Amino acid sequence: MKLAVFVSDYRVNVDTLERLNPEKLGIIFVQNGVYHATVKENGNSSSLLKKSANHYVLLDDLDTRGLGNSDVADNVKLVTYGDIVDLIFNEYDKTAWL
Repeated sequence: MKLAVFVSDYRVNVDTLERLNPEKLGIIFVQNGVYHATVKENGNSSSLLKKSANHYVLLDDLDTRGLGNSDVADNVKLVTYGDIVDLIFNEYDKTAWL
C-alpha cells in the first residue's frame, strides 16, 4: 500500500507513524504541521523528518505563518494545493490525517 499522511498539528510525534508499515509513505505537512518542516528544537530537526518517507509541505500554510522556502529543511519538498491533488491521485493509494 502507498500511504499519504497529512500532519496538521505540531504535537504529533513519530510514534503514530511507527505503527504504519506501507511500501511507500508520504508525509504532507499542512496547517500547524508545517512547523515540523521548519522548526528545530535544540538544534535538532523534527523526529518526523527522520522517518523514511517522502516529505512535503504546503506552501500556502508556510506563507500564512510568515515562513518561506529558506526556512524549510532540505529533505522537504514545497507543494501547492494542485500538487497535493496530484500526489493523492497519482502517487498514493490511501490517505490518513493525523
